[in-house]
Amino acid sequence: MTDSDFAILDACHQKQGAFIIAGRAGMDLYPIPDGTKIADATQFRTDVGGSAGNIAVALAKAGQQASLLSSLSDDAVGDFVASHLARYGVDTSFVGRTSGVPRTSLALAETVTTNTQVVIYRNQAADLYLDPDKMAAIDFTNVKAFIVTGTALSLPQAKSDLLALAQSARQAACPVMIDIDYRPTAWHSQDDARMAFAEFVAISDVIIANDDEFAVLSGGDIATGYQHAHHLAQSGKIILYKKGAKGCEVLAQNSQFEIGIFAVQMVKPFGAGDAFLGNVLAALAANISVADAVRYGAAAAAIVVSQSGCASAMPDTHQLNAFMASHQDKTQ
Repeated sequence: MTDSDFAILDACHQKQGAFIIAGRAGMDLYPIPDGTKIADATQFRTDVGGSAGNIAVALAKAGQQASLLSSLSDDAVGDFVASHLARYGVDTSFVGRTSGVPRTSLALAETVTTNTQVVIYRNQAADLYLDPDKMAAIDFTNVKAFIVTGTALSLPQAKSDLLALAQSARQAACPVMIDIDYRPTAWHSQDDARMAFAEFVAISDVIIANDDEFAVLSGGDIATGYQHAHHLAQSGKIILYKKGAKGCEVLAQNSQFEIGIFAVQMVKPFGAGDAFLGNVLAALAANISVADAVRYGAAAAAIVVSQSGCASAMPDTHQLNAFMASHQDKTQ
C-alpha cells in the first residue's frame, strides 16, 4: 500500500467540521414480526431509510458530525424523518422542506433472507428539490468530506447543483465521494444514469460501488465494470469495490488489497452498504488506516444485516468495538 495514494483522505481526520451527505432520506415500513411478507402484513414498524439518511445516521452513531443535504416534504412524513434524524444526532440544517407535489419517499422492506422485496415510492421525490438557500450556506473549509449518493443526480437541476457544490468542495481541499447507489426506477434509462454518474465520477476522489453499479458505469457487464474500476484507479481515483459476500476490494493508483466479511446470521440483505461507508468514514476520521477502516466498515455491515431495520440497526461505537473484539481475525 502506498500512503500517497490515499493522501486526500487525510482531510477526514485533519478537518474539524462535519461530513456532508447529499441524497435521499425517507420513511421505511417493515412488516412485523420479522419474516412476514409485505402482502401478508397486518402491522408495520417505522424507521428512517434512504441511502444518504442511513449513511448520516451511521456516522452520527459512530460519534462523528454528520450533516444531511436533502429536502423533505412539509407534512407529517417529512416531520417524522426530520425528527428521527435529529434523534439519531444528524444535523438537518441543510435540509429544506417542499410543498405541493414533491413528497418524502416511502419504502416497504421485508426482513427476510431470500426473495426479499423492497418497494420504494419515489414519484416526484422531495429530496431531489434542493433548497438554494441551504446550499448557499455550506462552507466546505472545514468539511471532512462531501459524499453524494447517486440517486440524487437523477434530476437535471439537482445534478447541476451537486456538481457545482462538488467543485466548491474541491477548491476547499475537501474530498468528494460518490456512492453510486443505482436504483433503476429513479432513471429514465440506464444510459441516462451512466452519463450523470460519469460527470460526477470525473470530479470525485473516491467512488463506492458494487459489481452491478460498476457495470452500469462501464456500459458493459460485470467483467467490463471491474476493468473500468481498475482504469479509474489508474487515473488517480480511490475505489471501494463492494463485492457482497466476497468483501471489499480497495483500488488506487499504486495499491490494491481486499478485506473480507464478518460471517453472521443474516436476517435481511440490505442496509449493509450504508453501514459500511458510514463506518469507513468514521474510522478514517479517527485517523485509522484505510485497510483497518474498511474492516470497521465490514463489521458494521455485518451487524446491520444481522438485525431488522436500517437506521435503527446502525451500531454505535461501543457496539462496533465489542463486535470486532469478539470477531477478531474472523473476516472471510
